[in-house]
Amino acid sequence: MRGKLIFITGVGVGYVLGTRAGRERFDQMVAQARKVWESPTVQEAAGVVQAQATRFYDEGKQLVTDQVHKSSGRNGTPLRDSADDGWDAAGRRNQFPANSF
Repeated sequence: MRGKLIFITGVGVGYVLGTRAGRERFDQMVAQARKVWESPTVQEAAGVVQAQATRFYDEGKQLVTDQVHKSSGRNGTPLRDSADDGWDAAGRRNQFPANSF
């Protein structure tokens, strides 16, 4: 019983001391991270990356739009008849009972 009491006391003291030291170290790391993030060099790099990401997004959006327009007919109508688009056609749905899967 005495051994358990000493062990529990040791765990408690270690926890309190470790928590204090751990919290101080954590606060130091947070302060250092803020210092690095707020530096002009990092902020400039972040701005460049954001500008590139925006440009890539806009270019990709334009490419997708162009491809969609290419896949439609000359007058803007789709190449396929939307009334018979396979799985959504009533005749096709009736081929498979609801519990077949």
